[in-house]
Amino acid sequence: MTVRPASHALAPTALRLAAVITQLERVVVGKVGKSTLAQALAASLGLKYARVQFTSDLLPADMLGVSIFDTQAQAFRFHPGPVFNSVVLADEINRAPPKTQSALLEAMEERQVSLDGQTRRLPDPFFVIATQNPVEQIGAYPLPESQLDRFLMAIELGYPDPASERELLSGGDRRAQIPTLPALSDPPTLADWQKEAANIHVAPALLDYVQSLLAATRGNTSGSADAGARRGLSPRAGLLLVAAARAWALLAGRPMVLPEDVQSVFPAVAGHRLAGGARAGALHAQSLLRSVALT
Repeated sequence: MTVRPASHALAPTALRLAAVITQLERVVVGKVGKSTLAQALAASLGLKYARVQFTSDLLPADMLGVSIFDTQAQAFRFHPGPVFNSVVLADEINRAPPKTQSALLEAMEERQVSLDGQTRRLPDPFFVIATQNPVEQIGAYPLPESQLDRFLMAIELGYPDPASERELLSGGDRRAQIPTLPALSDPPTLADWQKEAANIHVAPALLDYVQSLLAATRGNTSGSADAGARRGLSPRAGLLLVAAARAWALLAGRPMVLPEDVQSVFPAVAGHRLAGGARAGALHAQSLLRSVALT
């Protein structure tokens, strides 16, 4: 299905993205409703969506799929799992054992799944949205660093403010509105937006700034007194930081990345990669932004 009327095709990308955000804000109130946000985002972008409830007995095959022998055809037929959707919500991801969590690593990094001696490509676009329980809760497994590093960003959600809570209470079940949401995009359009974001200009001086931030997380600068309490950001984190800053600039309708774009996305990109969890890591990231000067 294509949703590219002529009037929308000529509209600037920033305006079309603003329309997506406005539609999401009608369904998602404040910083609550993670599952609702994931489902509404998929509907608004015209993408196939699947939700997987992670539990202690979830197996890799429950995520990836399984080959079942067809007696009539005398051959094995592959039945794809929920990972073969464009938007996958991994709900309470750290309730599953490490073996099942690791089944997502290839999917998230390579956009493919290797099973039964075959490599199967995942849909394009493809991304995973995950929620997790506090590690101190019973039945929660800590996520390995290699998996955390594959998530673009993390946001620590809390209770809504009084105004948002009142709107939530008076509005009923917001999820009931999701089936009525029109698709404001489709996979080809989203691919075009991704290419446009990738072409946003990043000046060498801005890359110097990004490298200074990365070095500060690794304890390579004199101003990082608490560097020993953190894990340093990997090169993959740096690549995702630049990609997120480019996307932020695209939302603003600008052809180049500004330092303010990097500063806006840095806490969310760096927080879960630094020691102490997303909330403590985001505070560390804010501190780093104040200590690393633009040159």
